Amino acid sequence: MNRIVGFLLVLSTVVLAACSNGNSEAPANGAEPTPRVPVEVERARLGAISAFYSATATLEADGEARVVPRIGGRIVEIVAEEGDSVQAGDVLARIDDDRLRLELARAEADLSRLRQDFNRQREMHQRNLIATEVFERLQYEYQAQQTQVELVRLELSYSHITAPIDGVVSQRMVRVGNMVNTTDPVFVVTAMEPIQAVLHVPERELARLRPGQPARLQVDALPGQAFVGQIARISPVVDAASGTFRVTVELADHGQRLRPGMFGRFHIVYDSREQAVLVPVAAVMSEDGRQSVFVVNSEQAQRRAVTVGYRNNGEFEIVDGLEPGERVVVTGQASLRSGAEVLILGDTVEEVEG
Repeated sequence: MNRIVGFLLVLSTVVLAACSNGNSEAPANGAEPTPRVPVEVERARLGAISAFYSATATLEADGEARVVPRIGGRIVEIVAEEGDSVQAGDVLARIDDDRLRLELARAEADLSRLRQDFNRQREMHQRNLIATEVFERLQYEYQAQQTQVELVRLELSYSHITAPIDGVVSQRMVRVGNMVNTTDPVFVVTAMEPIQAVLHVPERELARLRPGQPARLQVDALPGQAFVGQIARISPVVDAASGTFRVTVELADHGQRLRPGMFGRFHIVYDSREQAVLVPVAAVMSEDGRQSVFVVNSEQAQRRAVTVGYRNNGEFEIVDGLEPGERVVVTGQASLRSGAEVLILGDTVEEVEG
């Protein structure tokens, strides 16, 4: 805004000066001198520019597990709360296990009795004092009881509800005293690394995107912060109804600042050019689908057709028609015609200051 106000002030001064000169220093033949058009210019420069596809999406967790008890019963202890970080195998809650402990004690007692019988019968079998059929039947009973003990121990271990994956407890759905069964989830554990987002991209972009391309992200919840990820996978199928295909972007090593459910804006860079001729967007004029710029040589502006490429960060890439270092008009084109004399405002200020 200050730059525009300054430009208008200088323009007014130039017009007044031109009028004054016309009154006091008019040529002998009476013709009015042509005032120079005040403009601002910038030099075309070499730099890097990228082309990217922009989209919005909601962040998701790559891994999420709804924890369901393996046995039914009454919750007697809650070990983990929402927000707690857990490792796979950590106990989240405990189910009443009194009955299972009694069953285990009975099974172990039966196993101890059968073990004694088995050892005694084995010695008698080695001495050929009992038939092989009788010994093998006892051996089978002993092995079956060993298996029964292991089954009861396994079921007893299920009284501890554990985390199936590493992550954070994102939801707890039970309280102490609640009865649970083997069909209803009681916890949700969410893996916070990596965070991902699924973009639905128009099919015209299919040839430009590929796995591994970098993606930049900004979220409304964390203004001023940028995050970097990459395309993890691309669906080979285009949805006929919407004309889009799925692109999954993963974002890792973000210090757990990102959370599932956040709304994000993605920019996927699919091409970069390191030595591109760049000019400000304001320098390029479009008319009937053709682009041009005013190039200033000495104090004269010439209109020149150019071919533009990518646009990024307020700059256009000039593919053809302009060389690095040439001066282009960025303010004042509306008053210009090709061949017009110009007054470069920046140069004028430098001369005054000097």
